[in-house]
Amino acid sequence: MQAVLRAYSGSGAKELFDVLEERATDVEELLRSVKGFVGYTLTRSGDGGFSVTVCNDKAGVDESLQKAKDWIAKNAANTGAAAPKVMEGSVIIHVK
Repeated sequence: MQAVLRAYSGSGAKELFDVLEERATDVEELLRSVKGFVGYTLTRSGDGGFSVTVCNDKAGVDESLQKAKDWIAKNAANTGAAAPKVMEGSVIIHVK
């Protein structure tokens, strides 16, 4: 399995997470459409937040990154949030 973490902070990040929370059903539907989707977590932090997406393979992680980028551009561009810091890698332990 592969995972990707997208961390958002700075100007507009808090507002972006307000939009993501308000549109949680849409975000969930979008991510469930990713081929090889395993799980998703969205977490608010002090000045923004981060998401973690787990997929069966790198292709799924790459698809999730593109879908998230496109969704934000279409639905939350007005927040002015900067592009996220992205970290990805192989899952060592995944507990359900």
